[in-house]
Amino acid sequence: MNIGMILDATFPPDPRVENEAISLIAAGHEVFLFCLKYDENQSDEMINGIQVKRFLSNKFEYKNSALAFTIPVYSFLMKKKIVRFLTSTNIDVLHIHDIKIAAAVFWANKSFKLPVVLDLHDNLPEVMKLYPHLQKFPGKYIISPKKWKQKESAFIKKADKVITVSPHFIQSLQERFPFENKYVFVPNTIRKSFFEEYTIDNSIIEKYKNHFVILYLGDTHIRRGLQTAITSIPLLKAAIPNIKLVIVGKNTTDTILKSQVADLGIEDFVDFEGWQNESLFQSYIISSAICISPLHRNLQHDVAYANKIFQYMSFGKPLLVSDATAQKELIEKVNSGLVHQEKNVDDFQHKLLELYHDENLRTTLGKNGQDFVRNEFSWEQTSKNLVHLYETILY
Repeated sequence: MNIGMILDATFPPDPRVENEAISLIAAGHEVFLFCLKYDENQSDEMINGIQVKRFLSNKFEYKNSALAFTIPVYSFLMKKKIVRFLTSTNIDVLHIHDIKIAAAVFWANKSFKLPVVLDLHDNLPEVMKLYPHLQKFPGKYIISPKKWKQKESAFIKKADKVITVSPHFIQSLQERFPFENKYVFVPNTIRKSFFEEYTIDNSIIEKYKNHFVILYLGDTHIRRGLQTAITSIPLLKAAIPNIKLVIVGKNTTDTILKSQVADLGIEDFVDFEGWQNESLFQSYIISSAICISPLHRNLQHDVAYANKIFQYMSFGKPLLVSDATAQKELIEKVNSGLVHQEKNVDDFQHKLLELYHDENLRTTLGKNGQDFVRNEFSWEQTSKNLVHLYETILY
């Protein structure tokens, strides 16, 4: 069948969208991807078999996207583009990536009456509550997460199928909307190519060869918990003289983290690497001794897996993670790391020193995680639910 994916962003990059599309193409479907562009000279193209259709957008539309459920300007403008997309293609099923553009899709679909799959990448209304621009004027007063929650509820009811990223997310949705056979579990796992097809960057290996590296990969927003790790370094460096906290990623809140490092006088023990190309992730992971995910607990983090934990595990690294529900239960089930109480610096220090002093424990935990990802929980295994969904949705 012809699947029309709708993404309210530029493409690439978006690993989840690409992974899903490639798996569906491999299963014999054609995938047409609606996405945006901000350069009128950028054209449509084929990427890994995905038929990418780009529609011109601008700063006005981008800024209005945050107000999609306050005033309908963004949805109205996107609806017209989506109608053009559907008119120019022969789509059988619509696949919406997250809720921001969902109102526009449902409006556009009134004339086409196609089955709709709603793919919830995140618990977006809950994540929005943590955005810095929603904590202050004017965002605090004109953007309502409560309104987004209401719209999310309406879209879930309208959709034929709803994809979510963890069993906990499905459970929370089932409690709110007990629909039978509506929810499909497709987690954010990694493709085998991540750990089978990569190139080592020797400059990274050389840079950290004499350090005991504690690694963090990904978005560095305050809610990701890096202040807990940073606060622990003054004590840890006394026990581990060659310790190095390596942070690969960025966020607008990085100034807070960097100020904290400066205030503690630990600049020699913390490296802010900024955002790096994903092709370098393997080299950073290989250079590390322990990998961390110190997430703060909230309604988003408790139900979703951070992709980084699978990247870490695929290379046999022991994990130290916070007790955010989803990752805690997974790490304990697989026995691939230790769990600390969120925001608890003493507990973080204690668990990290336990791993530091017991090399055999690190090896065992790392091997457990590696076996789990490589044999049971790579994208090639977990995408089977997605493929099955499209085998049955029209019947």
